[in-house]
Amino acid sequence: MAQPTAPSGGSAPHHTQSGRGSDTAWASGGTLFAGVLLFVDGVLAVLNGVVGIAKDNVYTHVGNYTYQFSLTSWGWIHLAIGVLLILTGLGILRGAPWARALGVGMAAISVVANFMWLPYQPIWAFIAIAIGVFVIWSLLTDHARHPAR
Repeated sequence: MAQPTAPSGGSAPHHTQSGRGSDTAWASGGTLFAGVLLFVDGVLAVLNGVVGIAKDNVYTHVGNYTYQFSLTSWGWIHLAIGVLLILTGLGILRGAPWARALGVGMAAISVVANFMWLPYQPIWAFIAIAIGVFVIWSLLTDHARHPAR
């Protein structure tokens, strides 16, 4: 099957044989960006966790919230998730085959944890949820690195 060519003097969008076009380029670049985002999100989660463990009065205490834990417990939760996010992000950046599946799982765990963390830090939790959703999308839509068998 012949590849589409651009008319002289113009440029056509990049098409692949599968017809995915520029979506593949976005997802492929997004995968590397997802690795960086997981790493950075992990570092920030570790810092968030250390603060929660060290000082119990840094974050605002909420009233009756369904998912209420002590701030020290939240600190340990963020610390553990952060370390796993860092390792997963490094794995994605190195191209480890296990890291993509673990990245989707860890991003999903991060989204749920940040949803539960919303009353304590609503702006950062919302940003972290958006990052997690982007990471999941980019890791699940990049088929360029692992062609169908």
